Amino acid sequence: MPAAPTPAKWDDLAAFYDAKQGEEGDLWHRTLIDPVLLGRIGEVAGRDVLDLACGVGYLARRCQRAGARVTGVDASPGMIAAAEAHERSLPLGIRYLVAPANALAPLADRQFDLVYCNMALMDIEDAAGAIREAGRVLRAFGRFVASFDHPCFGGDAGASWIYERHGRSTGISRRVHRYREPFEDPATWNLPDGTTAVTRSYHRSLAWYAEAFRAGGFALTALDEPAGDPEFRAASPLGEAIAAFPVHLVVEAVRLPRPGRP
Repeated sequence: MPAAPTPAKWDDLAAFYDAKQGEEGDLWHRTLIDPVLLGRIGEVAGRDVLDLACGVGYLARRCQRAGARVTGVDASPGMIAAAEAHERSLPLGIRYLVAPANALAPLADRQFDLVYCNMALMDIEDAAGAIREAGRVLRAFGRFVASFDHPCFGGDAGASWIYERHGRSTGISRRVHRYREPFEDPATWNLPDGTTAVTRSYHRSLAWYAEAFRAGGFALTALDEPAGDPEFRAASPLGEAIAAFPVHLVVEAVRLPRPGRP
């Protein structure tokens, strides 16, 4: 059996990811994930917003342009360097910090009205700690909006697509191999030079996430399963399949007041 590939460092993928996302996100984000995420984020003008695991900052820039006061945090110095290069090129007033999502030491308690985390919780080994930190830095009744791989149908190692021919039609099914047990489910990236890179990612059940939000002081208030807009369904090889089975989840949670604290 061949050895498992060595996971790539996000620092090494920063230039690739910056070019891939641009200012509007790639096809997958722009037409599948982000419209639902941004719909849940809603109006941000005049609000203190944290982009948790901000990557190269394309959504941070979008929210800042919409009138928010944005702080972007990422554990990868390379990703933050790419985000700061955009800020130097076109200053918007975004503050960027290097810090792990589960240890936001530079940030004070109850500092933000909104925290969002776009397609990163499944990549964070201590995702429960990241959710707790989001709860710490949010004000009472502040919101946390997050998109991540769907615990039931997302990922690669724990599920597979099945296409079956039925007469003149094709049926699409999603077969789940492993669900209840947490396991590492690496993500594979196809690079422009024809090589691939693998980053760490983790499968957790839906109940695991629900408990992590509860333990972090949150009440879950919304759950969306993006199906993609017409452009996504026409352009993506998985457009028809994802219209039938969601591979991503978008959740909204409200940080409840703690006894004796605002």
